[in-house]
Amino acid sequence: MGLRARVVSWVGRRYLARAQKKGFDLSVLPDSALMPLRRDGLDPVPELGAARAEAPVSKLPLPFGITAWLVTGYGEAKEVLAATDKFSNDYTNLVGKAGLSAEQNPGGLGFADPPDHTRLRKMLTPEFTMRRLNRLTPRIDEIIAEQLDAMEKDGGTVDLMQSFALPIPSLTICELLGVSYEDRDDFQRLSTVRFDLFAGAGASFGAISESLSYLLEIVKKQRVEPGDGLLGMLVKEHGDNISDQELAGLADGVLTGGLETTASMLALGAIVLLRDRRAFELVRDSDDAARDFVEELLRYLTVVQVAFPRFAREDVTVGGQEIAKGDIVFVSLSGANRDAALGDGMESFDPARPATQHLAFGWGAHRCIGAELARMELRAAYPALVRRFPDLRLDVEPEQLSYRRTSIVYGVDTLPVRVK
Repeated sequence: MGLRARVVSWVGRRYLARAQKKGFDLSVLPDSALMPLRRDGLDPVPELGAARAEAPVSKLPLPFGITAWLVTGYGEAKEVLAATDKFSNDYTNLVGKAGLSAEQNPGGLGFADPPDHTRLRKMLTPEFTMRRLNRLTPRIDEIIAEQLDAMEKDGGTVDLMQSFALPIPSLTICELLGVSYEDRDDFQRLSTVRFDLFAGAGASFGAISESLSYLLEIVKKQRVEPGDGLLGMLVKEHGDNISDQELAGLADGVLTGGLETTASMLALGAIVLLRDRRAFELVRDSDDAARDFVEELLRYLTVVQVAFPRFAREDVTVGGQEIAKGDIVFVSLSGANRDAALGDGMESFDPARPATQHLAFGWGAHRCIGAELARMELRAAYPALVRRFPDLRLDVEPEQLSYRRTSIVYGVDTLPVRVK
């Protein structure tokens, strides 16, 4: 079995295993606490918009005496996300809560505050400039073409998740990091469980621990023989100024930030294309239209529904609400991206809408460093898909699609389509 087939087969099994996994029963939480993670098909549940209309910052009811706030307004979301002086991302805020220990710290950028965050991000930034990323363009095009070739060869019905949405970002990230071909099969299985809250916080962070252990082995190989990928460049350029644990954490952040998120975008975006013939034709006929389509899709879908939790460093007022030091603040990116402050009709999808600002990649110091790489993949993949398969269509009724119930990264587990 070839590399691509093994990758696709493994990832498919991983998704199926996750769908069947029994975990922490979130039914102990009130529905209103889970509301920001629930959707009706592709859209956030109406209660999220109603909460934003009533107040852009509101109490989120959590048990055990935890005080939490939900931010749904666009301006208020930007304010919180940008204020690293007033809100902390540091993992130590979670230690001792939900059974989490200091040893489970995933490292990387998402759970770090300045100055550590600043130091690590400064190391990564040069690798995510368009000048550096452009070297991946030919390989991304090859990966997409290879997946489409395989789909065409299979003919009939294929699972677009396994055949298209997952392999493209997975193999792209392998190229970015410089993961050797013999390591790529194992590398595929390190992303998904952590985002599914029905697996429980302990299972999620356990998956991160497993990921870090594996990535540490890859880092050690790069220390001995650094390659031309991101890990090798960090070793060559920063050497003793970055530890193995930090390198593994950064690699894990790139993996988790770029695999499941982009895979979910590719799958959900395909659903949008299949239900909206106008969008299908715009993307098929014009590369410029495809760029605007991708930006509107990022805003509309906002697959990362809620940003990393923030912890108030001090008493602070946001959106007219007084947030006390130590309170948890959850920023609803999906809610903020539907705010009328962005313009008219934000609750609907308009494939011809001129690109508008959005928070799909977050904001401020913690904005997703791989945003441009994700855009590159999406802008290349959608036109290639609809041009190769002009008769592409769902192989199930839309209501039969199985969307995730409650997950930070929203998506589907399978997406059966007919290509001919």
